[in-house]
Amino acid sequence: MNYFFHLLILINIYAILALSLNLLVGYTGLLSIAHAAFYGIGAYVATLVMIKLGIAFLPAMLLGILIAMLLSLLIALASLRFRGDYFVLASLGFQVIVYSLLHNWISLTRGPYGIPGIPKPSLFGYEIGSLVSFFVFSLIIALIVLTILYRLMISPFGRVLQAIRDDELATLTLGKHVASFKMKSFVVASGLAAAAGALYATYVTYIDPTSFNLDESILMLSMAIIGGTGNVRGPLMGAVLLILLPEVLRFLAIPDTVAPQVRLIIYGLLLILMMRFRPQGIAGTYQFE
Repeated sequence: MNYFFHLLILINIYAILALSLNLLVGYTGLLSIAHAAFYGIGAYVATLVMIKLGIAFLPAMLLGILIAMLLSLLIALASLRFRGDYFVLASLGFQVIVYSLLHNWISLTRGPYGIPGIPKPSLFGYEIGSLVSFFVFSLIIALIVLTILYRLMISPFGRVLQAIRDDELATLTLGKHVASFKMKSFVVASGLAAAAGALYATYVTYIDPTSFNLDESILMLSMAIIGGTGNVRGPLMGAVLLILLPEVLRFLAIPDTVAPQVRLIIYGLLLILMMRFRPQGIAGTYQFE
């Protein structure tokens, strides 16, 4: 039963990541592979202020969200002038920079040694320590994120993002400030990824840079694309599928030394098959060209 709740908690965390990335990929048409960087920023900021300053979880998470949003704003100002493949390369550069900082700034992040002993979150004096209580807590946060994104997606703001995705030039001719809308989308998605990072850090109580590397960004992108983009159903389905898939592989008795590589091969194969035969993903509405 504990294992079952563990999987549900991971699904909640990655659902937040896939949904927030969908705001960029499926609604704005920005293919970013730096989502794990903001995920890591949220995790490390929340962890450091909780351990070093003794701040409670919710203020620590909000601080992580704020810092991630400020950094994403700076990155957006520099990179949103790029389009297509150039924006992908810019996001890749930011992902590599953040990972390198987390790995090499040992005096602050402890680098490859990681940070152990992260305290569990507590609300009103009650520590959320059991798996069941943490599942409920993570589900509440995931539902809040889902509600926020759903309201954004059906709002005029969301419709402008879809217009930018479908025809940026036509959106410009209608008098919309395309760069501003892209920037807001990037900032919101980055802040929500940071929230997932803070939640993850307090769940596992130990973090190191390998949890926020390029492979993680590719995993999040795979969830969004395989599940489908352009609505809220697709990313949720992608998160469930790709969290449960490695557990299915356990029954194949694949050696632990090659299991991560096999998993990445399967993710890549699924992406190729989806792009070839179902560009909108399993349950998505937006088709990649």
